[in-house]
Amino acid sequence: MTKDIFIECHERIKPFIHNTPIIKSELIDKLVGAKIYFKCDNFQKMGAFKMRGATNAIMQLSNTEKRKGVVTHSSGNFAQALSLGAKSLNVPAYIVMPESAADVKKEAVKNYKGILFECKSTLKDREDKANEIVREKGACFIHPSNDLNVIIGQGTACKELLEKKTDLDFVFVPVGGGGLIAGSALAAKYFGKNCKVIGGEPFEVDDAYRSLKSGKIETNLSTNTIADGLKTQLGDINFPIIKKHVERIIRVTENEIILSLRLIWERLKIVCEPSCAVALAALIREKKDFRNKKIGIIISGGNVDLSKLPF
Repeated sequence: MTKDIFIECHERIKPFIHNTPIIKSELIDKLVGAKIYFKCDNFQKMGAFKMRGATNAIMQLSNTEKRKGVVTHSSGNFAQALSLGAKSLNVPAYIVMPESAADVKKEAVKNYKGILFECKSTLKDREDKANEIVREKGACFIHPSNDLNVIIGQGTACKELLEKKTDLDFVFVPVGGGGLIAGSALAAKYFGKNCKVIGGEPFEVDDAYRSLKSGKIETNLSTNTIADGLKTQLGDINFPIIKKHVERIIRVTENEIILSLRLIWERLKIVCEPSCAVALAALIREKKDFRNKKIGIIISGGNVDLSKLPF
């Protein structure tokens, strides 16, 4: 891995993504005792950072592979990202979603011309259906987070942040499948100045925290968290990057997530998902360790079911 690979990726996907804004809140700065810069990828195309990685992964395929299409399994944002990225590049996209996925997300996939396949709401059923499509269509499977091209693409959000705010001490990122934090850690290595990446994770799904402690990929027995985008687990491609380059992971309670979500909505005046609020909640929980520092927080997405807000 080299810095040039990141630069080439970013140049490749720029026509298909937004360079999203960075915003501040004086009140949140005072609350934490630090200067905080929010990188708002909730304003990204299709509403989340995953547009970056999905687009890069598709663009790295050969013309023959593109003609046969791409396939993934996802309950939410990556399903939409791969659908829109494939539409933009005129590539067929086969999307496996669990029956339990939100109807609004299924409709978004259809609107982006993704070919939707529903299955039972277990990981095995999702994987089996995706593998079936790969066999029948010859399509290329793209994992939502455990794919190096996806990881590098996701890291361009942090790269953009560090290009605008060159002297950040830390970047806080929510941790789910591990693609965003792995990409951010690499971006901080190549484009930061001694900038460290810290993950935020719910206590209810703290597999990444436990994985860093044990040195091997851990799993969750339950996924009882409002941060629905963080219910997935790390993979064998992103975990070694996380283990080597991520400073630490801070766990937060469900109540801390809800309070931070409300703070973002009220003070930044933006719509974001509960998963995004985990990064701010982690900073607030351990704010004594970050006093007077310059900190970036990646707001990872804004695809919210407004009928299920916790406030």
